Amino acid sequence: MTITHRQKPSGSTLSAVTNADGGGSSIDDKEPPKYHCDACSNDVTNTVRIRCADKDCPDFDLCVSCFCGGAEPVKHKTWHDYRIVKPHNFPIFSEDWDADEELLLIEAAEKMGIGNWQAIADYVGTKSKGECEQHYLDVYVSSPNWPLPRMNLKFETSEVECRERKRQRLQQSRGMTPRKPMSSQPNNAKPITSGPSFHEIQGYMPRRFEFETEYENDAEQFVKDMVFNDDDTEEEVDLKVMVLDIYNSRLDRRMERKNLIFERRWLDFKRMQAIERKRQKEERDIYNKTRVFCRLQTEADYDMFVKGLVKEQQLRDRIATLQEWRQAGLTTIRQGEQYEREKQNRLAQLKTFVSLSSERTGSSGSAQRNTYRQQMASLAASNAAAPSGGRKPANPLNIRDADGVHLLTEEEQVLCSTLRIMPRPYLVIKDTILKEYARLGYLKRRQCRSLIKIDVNKTSRIYDFFVESGWIKAFKDPATASAAATVTAPTPTALPNSTSIQLPPAAPTTSSSPIPPPPSSSSPPATAEPSADIATSEAPPIPTPLMTTEAN
Repeated sequence: MTITHRQKPSGSTLSAVTNADGGGSSIDDKEPPKYHCDACSNDVTNTVRIRCADKDCPDFDLCVSCFCGGAEPVKHKTWHDYRIVKPHNFPIFSEDWDADEELLLIEAAEKMGIGNWQAIADYVGTKSKGECEQHYLDVYVSSPNWPLPRMNLKFETSEVECRERKRQRLQQSRGMTPRKPMSSQPNNAKPITSGPSFHEIQGYMPRRFEFETEYENDAEQFVKDMVFNDDDTEEEVDLKVMVLDIYNSRLDRRMERKNLIFERRWLDFKRMQAIERKRQKEERDIYNKTRVFCRLQTEADYDMFVKGLVKEQQLRDRIATLQEWRQAGLTTIRQGEQYEREKQNRLAQLKTFVSLSSERTGSSGSAQRNTYRQQMASLAASNAAAPSGGRKPANPLNIRDADGVHLLTEEEQVLCSTLRIMPRPYLVIKDTILKEYARLGYLKRRQCRSLIKIDVNKTSRIYDFFVESGWIKAFKDPATASAAATVTAPTPTALPNSTSIQLPPAAPTTSSSPIPPPPSSSSPPATAEPSADIATSEAPPIPTPLMTTEAN
């Protein structure tokens, strides 16, 4: 079970960024991630919280109020399994150390290393450096059951008393080392160095106020060897000054991006990681897509803008779900929830079936994935065709201003928009298919799929479009075509003993006997013998000068 990490705010945890003028703007090390309600964003670190146990909602927590109100943010549903998580407000090895603090101590010792007691105390948050060191030595090192601590200890302290002591220790720890500005930091504070949180992760060096790879990193290449000589002409001087102006404009753009990074505190890796963990996948995708607009707005306006987009996407998803339920003939929320449960059960059964079948047949991992994709595609197609509804198809792609759209016909533009393919890649696909067809003289659908490494459904649509347009002809196997003609050709119910039948030289026979070779141009066409299955009812001969075939 994940334990809440609390960090004691002390002067030793400060980090700063020194600017070019000698001043600095501090970037404080924030507390490690806490638990927040994913519906109302309230802090539920030190209270009872409800954690969703469904696999579709990883790291999903709700406060008691939202849980009782039936909140369903993002993918969470009220019928999902859940577990109740309470804080560990009870001692296990020492009366003045709670279980939460014990776990934080062990975790900090693993991360920071034994001996780095100041960092361990900051990680625990409610204990001092000496208390952490003494407790570790007494409980874990000096234990008679070493390397295990004493496991048979019992305490009579109630949970209410433990919670009250913990609250007092937390208040004392926050009050005994208040944060101080950079100018009044003591000499024994941790030095601000380009440690792993800056140098190895972001590539930033605070003392130099530089990144390992700057924006427009090659800007200095054009001015590094520039020299103003006494014999330079006026044109040469003007040219060099112009190059320096361009270089200064690049430096200005570089400083704008640095200031944005420092203002938004993007170098604080722990803080950014905590924020990313609280966001759902859809919310992270929207943030990543709209991140280019953050320079045009303040931090508060940008957050409000993205939250509006997230809310809009949630409403769209909810409307799509309700429309799917309506198409399935459902009229109440209870019926819709039952429908979603059955849908999830069907998907789970399909995954189980695919895994079991692959184990029995001994298929490889790639074959198993291909089988699973085919099964999922068939299931999606059946859901889309059935009245119960299925996954909403993707919206057509807007290629009106795309590169190369003027090279396509109107039908090709509609095809690219429907299949969501840009014009330039489509032209490459078209050129590849037509060249292969010209080389072979024919092209099968299977060959087209192996030739173009994209979605097979899109390849089939493109192949059918080329056939309909007359650019290529659909491949038909001669033997298969003859057999199909034999099966589908109409057979007369009765024929006379001597019936005159006109046989064209190149037409295939419709009898059940083996197909004879085509006649040569030098010899007259041979007559075909009728099958013994043909009826031999009497009828007058037809007086026409045609070739005749005798019945057996």
